[in-house]
Amino acid sequence: MIEFEFDGRRHAPIAPVRQGGKVVSVVGTLVRVVGVQLRVGDLCRMYSSPSDPGLLGEVVGLDGGQTIVMPLGPMTGLSSASMVESNGGGLLIPRAQSLLGRVVDGFCRALDKRPITAPCVRPVEENIPSPMDRPVIDTHLETGIGAIDALLTCGTGQRVGIFAPAGVGKTSLLSMLARFSHVDAVVVALIGERGREVQEFIQHALGQSTFARSVVVVATSDRPAAERIKAAQTASTIAEDFRAQGKHVLLLFDSLTRFARALREIGLAAGEPPARRGFPPSVFATLPRLLERSGRDAAGAITAFYTVLAEDEDGSDPICEEARSLLDGHLVLSSELAAGGHYPALDILASKSRVMQNICTREHLSMAATIRKWMADYKKSEMLIKLGEYRPGVDQDLDRAVQKKDAIGHLLRQASHERRDWQATAEAMRQLTLSA
Repeated sequence: MIEFEFDGRRHAPIAPVRQGGKVVSVVGTLVRVVGVQLRVGDLCRMYSSPSDPGLLGEVVGLDGGQTIVMPLGPMTGLSSASMVESNGGGLLIPRAQSLLGRVVDGFCRALDKRPITAPCVRPVEENIPSPMDRPVIDTHLETGIGAIDALLTCGTGQRVGIFAPAGVGKTSLLSMLARFSHVDAVVVALIGERGREVQEFIQHALGQSTFARSVVVVATSDRPAAERIKAAQTASTIAEDFRAQGKHVLLLFDSLTRFARALREIGLAAGEPPARRGFPPSVFATLPRLLERSGRDAAGAITAFYTVLAEDEDGSDPICEEARSLLDGHLVLSSELAAGGHYPALDILASKSRVMQNICTREHLSMAATIRKWMADYKKSEMLIKLGEYRPGVDQDLDRAVQKKDAIGHLLRQASHERRDWQATAEAMRQLTLSA
């Protein structure tokens, strides 16, 4: 309240004039406002009265004299009488170190009923390293998963996609990566997941010791599309902050498909034309900006695993195709292997690590190539073998593949609680290929 003087006398205080605009339209998942100066990326507050905490929104576009705002929460209560004011900038979050062992939402608000006392100082924005500031990936990441370490070796700072239909062990694989990998910190982004799965992932998949060095960012499937998008950006920012401290951080992102669907929801509501299978062009512009945030830089490294929900076995849907072209490798999970009790259900022949040639010794690469050849030979003639048409002695390569099938299966199968040491995996490969 402000006192003022008039005719030499002091008068009662008056309320200051509030600089703001108002809501003029609410259509679908977007709000249009006028009368307030906002920039794309700014946060604003929409409220009905000065005492109303209101609803946060993020500016996503401009249309003539109107500003297009993406609400960051349910729009219940908004009306043509709602006012709008700027928050003065974009979203800020605390430093990553203060969030270890915590569960937060897309805006870095605590979900574990404990207050976050650290100041919010780091902006949630794209921080993509220059290509010339990215060191070459030359060090292997010991994941503790025999099938990956042996035949799909991953590197420190690599970005890998996990392509899987529903129900083939995707969560179990993420759990093994979080618990077994040699990293300084773990950031988990649960985007669009079912609410009941959050506690299950924290208690069963991570466990107490891993959770203590982890940050879990959650935006469940019931949350607005804007919050799901913001959660993905928040998780990436937290991982970047760890990397800036010189740490090696593991980013587990589940799932890239649900992030893309949230982008589609906003894009179509904003009037974008649908392109590939209903996904507007902005989706395919945003995906590389998110994925390029991970990787190595001069200070540290973010090794990232992004799950992608495959609509069909051949992964021909547009999000699968786009992710496959952008990432540094792909792990394909097979429903056929899962149905046969083979876990982790990794389809080795359909999977690929694009940095394996740069991080493994010649001996390791030779052993891996030999094992993959045996697997390919067996797969090529699998139908004949099942029909009883296979005759030993006709094809020596196929004979060797049939002989080695059970030993290869033993190398690739692994219980979710069992960690495989890197040296033990290499020795198992050596013994397997010794007589080749």
